[in-house]
Amino acid sequence: MSEGRAEEELDALRGRIAELLDEAGVRGQRKLITQLVETSVGLGQDGTNRANLKLSAAALTEMRRAFRIFAAHDGTPKVTIFGSARTRLGDPLWEQAEAVAEGLAALGWMLVTGAGPGIMEAAARGAGPAQSLGVSIRLPFEEKPNDMINQDGNHVAMKYFFTRKLMLVKESSGFVCLPGGFGTLDETFELLTLQQTGKMAPTPIVLLDRPGGTFWRGFEGFVREQLAEYGMVSAGDLDRVLITDSVDAAVSEIAGFWSNYDSLRWVPDRGPAGAGPGRPAPPAAEVRYDRLVLRLRTAPNEQQIAELNQRFADLIASGRIELADPAPEEVADRDRLELARISFVPQPRAIGSLHTLIRACNELAAKKQGDA
Repeated sequence: MSEGRAEEELDALRGRIAELLDEAGVRGQRKLITQLVETSVGLGQDGTNRANLKLSAAALTEMRRAFRIFAAHDGTPKVTIFGSARTRLGDPLWEQAEAVAEGLAALGWMLVTGAGPGIMEAAARGAGPAQSLGVSIRLPFEEKPNDMINQDGNHVAMKYFFTRKLMLVKESSGFVCLPGGFGTLDETFELLTLQQTGKMAPTPIVLLDRPGGTFWRGFEGFVREQLAEYGMVSAGDLDRVLITDSVDAAVSEIAGFWSNYDSLRWVPDRGPAGAGPGRPAPPAAEVRYDRLVLRLRTAPNEQQIAELNQRFADLIASGRIELADPAPEEVADRDRLELARISFVPQPRAIGSLHTLIRACNELAAKKQGDA
């Protein structure tokens, strides 16, 4: 088929898709919805086998259900708790999970769990049904949804681990991992990988043990003595994680991480101080989305900016950390325009260190307020 004929057929297909969307009453996000329909048709045109089609259809159907459940709680901060399904009532780990969930729920957080027994049930009990969201997995032998999850409103069951893990991570602004088996370790390592590679926005991660427990300290020893020693991870890759046996410390870590820091966004690098009046955008061919903007509730003063530049010099690729106006892309999207901003060009392999910078900004804000 010639290239021109293929383009004609694609245009005709898009026209029919547009008619279908009109009939279905789909008004928003038409470009993305069209892409989804085109991809589905393409699977048929490719002769995709039945097993792969079933996988694709089930995954998309389950994600739709999950998106609808989470959308009902948009704007409420969420924390995911991971841990063993085999932990029993009365175990110190059960009590830790229940207590940390209760503490975070009291601060207005919703608790997201895998909806199963053990640590998941303990966390749901601590938060209460109204503040619990469950994403369960359908297993033949082991895991059934616990009684604390509202089966009609706040629970979705998944066939595949990858869709379940997506929903357990995607919507949450903090994570608490308690000791567990292969599944818990898999989830913990995935969190660390996403943070290390910058594929997930910085979020607080707590590894919470039983009082006096050594499970996560043993994990830390393996990472530092084996993985870091062999050069497979950086020596400071666990610095972004809090390892503790204190429920109070765990709650403070999750909530405190967001005390001043709000969010981040990558924007084109238009100069040392980012975009603003008198700093026109460079030609499109020269634009690189490598300047990072951190949005803060309280802006650091000039002395604190100087402290940040001195302390985090190794994190900066060029220029320096500066106070910044909202970038044109942020203005166009009306993206958190009311907040203060700092911006800089970071070293590509130093993204994981953002946790340390964020904590420093939180500390400086607290100090600034204390001095006021």
